Amino acid sequence: MRTQPRSTLPVVVQVPNLLTYGRIIAVPLVAGALLWNTDFSRWLAFGLFALAAITDFFDGWLARAWRQQSALGKMLDPIADKLLVAGVLLMLTANGTIAHAHVWAAFIILLREVLVSGLREFLGQLQVSVPVTWLAKWKTAIQLVAIGLLIIGPAAQAHVPHAVEIGLAGLWVAALLTLYTGYDYMRAGLRHVIDVDEKGQ
Repeated sequence: MRTQPRSTLPVVVQVPNLLTYGRIIAVPLVAGALLWNTDFSRWLAFGLFALAAITDFFDGWLARAWRQQSALGKMLDPIADKLLVAGVLLMLTANGTIAHAHVWAAFIILLREVLVSGLREFLGQLQVSVPVTWLAKWKTAIQLVAIGLLIIGPAAQAHVPHAVEIGLAGLWVAALLTLYTGYDYMRAGLRHVIDVDEKGQ
């Protein structure tokens, strides 16, 4: 198969990075629509969220296909993902879609995002990368579908009955997978930390 020539465009305007910028810009727009909290605004929030979630796949795929992988993209991509998930979960909690005991599922997911971000930052200083497992990818997929259902749920009862209930169940599945994958990351991180300490003695 012929290798795609490396792009001559400046890194900041390469298409994969433009998609990542779009995902970041979508966060306050989705949050504002959820704060408005009407049927129309929920459909708008759902459309923006779905579009942002799709770009999460395409920015990485295009970066590899077009040989446009960059340090800027590697830095911004996980930041954009975490901003999108955290921002939407906070707004869904604020407008009461996620309430009572279900707030714990959102809380677990947010804590894991902070934990993984901290571990990746520390391990990056050691030049150690922690690969994303297939279970983590499934967790992300379930999480995005669950959040999408929670965004659209109250406005789409006629089209998607029990959307909120299904979304909350999916959020708990994602939270449980989050606990396991978070433990996996923590175990890998601690192993490298202990190795560094033992070599330093």
